[in-house]
Amino acid sequence: MAEKKEKKGEMTVEEAGHKGGEKTAKTHGREFYEEIGHKGGEKVKEEKGPEFYHEIGHKGGEKVKEEYGPEFYKEIGHKGGEKVKEERGPEFYKEIGHKGGEKGGKKGGERVRELIEEGKEAEARKK
Repeated sequence: MAEKKEKKGEMTVEEAGHKGGEKTAKTHGREFYEEIGHKGGEKVKEEKGPEFYHEIGHKGGEKVKEEYGPEFYKEIGHKGGEKVKEERGPEFYKEIGHKGGEKGGKKGGERVRELIEEGKEAEARKK
C-alpha cells in the first residue's frame, strides 16, 4: 500500500487516519473491529470464493518459507506442540491419535501407535 505523506493542515493524511482510528477504537471498542472484519471477510469470500483464501494463504506460506527457511515450520510446530502438551497434557495426543487411527484405517492407526510409543520413550528418557 502506498504511504500518504501529503500534508493537509497541521498533520499528514496518515497521522489523521491514525488519530481517527484511535478515536473509533475508544468509541466502539474491539468488538466493532471484529464485526467489521468478519463482514469484510464474508464479502470477500462471496465475491472471490473460498479458494481465494487458500491461494493467499499458500502465497503467504511460501513467502515465509522463502524468508525463514523450511526449518522455521519445524520450530514453530514444535513450540506449538509443547504448548498444547502443557495446556492439555500428554493424554490429549493419545486421544487424538486414537481418533486419527480410526479414520486412517489400519495403516494410519499403526503409524499413530508408533508415534505415541516414540513420544512415551522420549518422555521416559527425559526423566
